[in-house]
Amino acid sequence: MIGYIKGRILSLSNEYALIETASGIGFEVNITGTAFSSLYNKQDGELYTYMQVREDGVSLFGFSSVAEKSMFLKLISVSGVGPKLGITVLSGLNVSDVAAAIASNDIKLLSTVKGMGKKTAERIVLELREKINMVDVPTDANVKTVPVTAADEDAVVALMTLGYNRTESQRAIAKAKESGAKSIEDIIRTALQGM
Repeated sequence: MIGYIKGRILSLSNEYALIETASGIGFEVNITGTAFSSLYNKQDGELYTYMQVREDGVSLFGFSSVAEKSMFLKLISVSGVGPKLGITVLSGLNVSDVAAAIASNDIKLLSTVKGMGKKTAERIVLELREKINMVDVPTDANVKTVPVTAADEDAVVALMTLGYNRTESQRAIAKAKESGAKSIEDIIRTALQGM
């Protein structure tokens, strides 16, 4: 089982990283949005990994932290949630947002993840509610996790449909508003320029 990889980043996209280890072997790893951010513009990097072995092949999934990997393992323990959806959830929402959504029965927030239906979101909450504790809900005073207005939420959703995760979108929208953007169009345009 491959649980950790460290080495030279040969190529990087929003979905995959190709990392060459000291032994000269290049591992292609499916990554989350947070893992992408942690590797972006770097020559060397490290990932905590989960290896899936199936009849049709072996896949590696990479995470920026032990907490992110732990949340992924909890998500894929839910019936109907496979590794691809687990990666998608953690690319659309950060670990603290997922943990808070599960702890507070926030089906609506989980349903904003691309490919996540309401029934799957309900199943995740039902099966993981007792497995999530306050240790899984890190707090970051600098990150605003809930938009203040409906327009902010619309802007977050618009950016998420373009491939950004919720945290990145919220930060970009907050900066856009600080720089004076007022209408939702201006907010989205300014946020995109800053990303």
